[in-house]
Amino acid sequence: MTQQIFFLNGPNANLYGMDKNGTYGSESFASIDERCQRRAASHNITLQFRQSNHEGVLVDWIQEARQQAAGLIINAAGLTYTSVPILDALLMFDGPIIEAHMSNIWKREPFRHHSLVSKAATGVIAGLGVIGYELAIDAVVELIKANAA
Repeated sequence: MTQQIFFLNGPNANLYGMDKNGTYGSESFASIDERCQRRAASHNITLQFRQSNHEGVLVDWIQEARQQAAGLIINAAGLTYTSVPILDALLMFDGPIIEAHMSNIWKREPFRHHSLVSKAATGVIAGLGVIGYELAIDAVVELIKANAA
């Protein structure tokens, strides 16, 4: 039976590749989705790669993941620093959680240096661009295997 992971992206991630400053790289969100789907398939894992600009939708998806996913990856984007509801939902998820950020949040504005999501995350990957997204998939797969052993 193929296992499933959820990869949830928060506000404005759908605009990846359109940032004139290049903070998030030049690849489009659709291209990043395709790369992540290939990486998950290489592990025989089904990937739900989703994005929403709405906090409540992200909370709903985290709750859905409780029933359907063995692991979860999240880039809550701007909600990383402000959303107690996302944190509370993540704390109720039993599987491994990887927090992933395209940019190095600790090299950016001071308000980005404190992540609420990190309080629920098993680990954090930041600053590696789309490579970090692929590594997050690798990491959550390895954590799922370790938990099953």
